[in-house]
Amino acid sequence: MHGNFSSVFKGSGLEFSDLRQYHYGDDIRHIDWNTTAKGHGTYVKLFKEEKEQTVFFLLDVSASLLVGREANSKMNTLKEVAGVLAFSAIQEAGHIGFCAYSDKNEKFMAPGSGKKHGYRVISELFKLNPENSGTDLKAGLRFTLQTLNRKSLVFVLSDFLDEGYDDLLKAVAKKHDLIVIQFHDKQEVDIPNFGIIPIFDPESRTTTYVNTASKAFKSLLVGNENRIQTLKHHCKQWQADYVSIQTGKDFVPALVKLFRVRK
Repeated sequence: MHGNFSSVFKGSGLEFSDLRQYHYGDDIRHIDWNTTAKGHGTYVKLFKEEKEQTVFFLLDVSASLLVGREANSKMNTLKEVAGVLAFSAIQEAGHIGFCAYSDKNEKFMAPGSGKKHGYRVISELFKLNPENSGTDLKAGLRFTLQTLNRKSLVFVLSDFLDEGYDDLLKAVAKKHDLIVIQFHDKQEVDIPNFGIIPIFDPESRTTTYVNTASKAFKSLLVGNENRIQTLKHHCKQWQADYVSIQTGKDFVPALVKLFRVRK
């Protein structure tokens, strides 16, 4: 991950780094005349530029994230993943912040620096108890675009059970360094043929009876898989990183793979 790092480049910078002999094409304004006057050749100054990276987490905390066994629900898994990433960012990044969104802004912490602020971000994340149950990923993405003025490393953590957010997610990918982390539970993608069963929607708080043996229900599962593949394809198009995490499974290998790809 990028963070408090230094990169050496030709040209002006914030801090003097070193000297080297002049090469044809170098900017003559960077010639160190004091060293050159000693008669051992012409030398130019090299500079290094201090860079700080802002890491921002956009967290979907709608009720659809409550799916799964309580200890391994999508919501708990999302918090654990965000906590691990935030803890890593404390060591590497200049500023850390997050926004938790349902169908309203549940919690926002502006990016700040320092370990004390970083640990507070993790603490507030795990204490979060959303008031609303709906989903409005578009509003969350719009808030992120309006809030972050500088190019930042943006993690969007969600199950992406929403519609019409593609253009805004693309805008985030264009303006920032985007990493999409999608959560899903086995219950959503692998439902056996139980016949007619009740399915509770935690967002609308309604129960619907469906026939798991019907073609319509099987088409719904196929559509869900297509939705996942479409998001993955869009991320590739937009040069954004994509990670899929299933509840109840060890997510560390997926994060390690992400870090290695971005190294």
